[in-house]
Amino acid sequence: MSSRERILARVRRALADVPADESPVREPGRGYADSHDAGPSLEVLEDRLLDYRALVRRVGADRVAAEVAAALERRGARRVVVPADAPPEWFTHARVERLADSREEPLAVADLTGVDGVVTGCAVAVAETGTIVLDGGPGQGRRAVTLVPDYHLCVVRAEQVVDGVPQAVRLLDPSRPLTWISGPSATSDIELNRVEGVHGPRTLEVLLVVPAP
Repeated sequence: MSSRERILARVRRALADVPADESPVREPGRGYADSHDAGPSLEVLEDRLLDYRALVRRVGADRVAAEVAAALERRGARRVVVPADAPPEWFTHARVERLADSREEPLAVADLTGVDGVVTGCAVAVAETGTIVLDGGPGQGRRAVTLVPDYHLCVVRAEQVVDGVPQAVRLLDPSRPLTWISGPSATSDIELNRVEGVHGPRTLEVLLVVPAP
């Protein structure tokens, strides 16, 4: 008996007690929850991000440029990568050299490793999992620009925050290059010792932008 025949035989045995008229299509209306009502979205997102050891600062919409500049100054950043289509008003106060990156004119990996960080926006943020999702849309850049530099400053608008993953998935296009970020890059694969900065930025800082008072 071939491997194929053995596998098919196992499938037939597993389906032996299934009624012949049962549909293989899952019936709608199973009532899966979109979220678990963990609390106010912005507070939950901030709590989860802090738990992941990200840096979080809630800022008014009229303070974004000042806070971007302050964050980069605290970091001691002098040269940062910025998606070519990032909002220019984010950087009106920043005293840094900005290296524009785009798919048409991508920076070399050597350039990405030599900068002090990257500044981007996001597509959506999931409060309950503390996850920020990038899809390569406006202000987000290529995947490489958020994986190679050691510091990622991400601007997240309050209206981009949803409670649960199902809500986020409905807003995203699965054909786009999705990057799901839950805190700084880290692993505990070796003897359960946490090591940060292995698969991406060692430091994630989030500016959570709320409507100006």
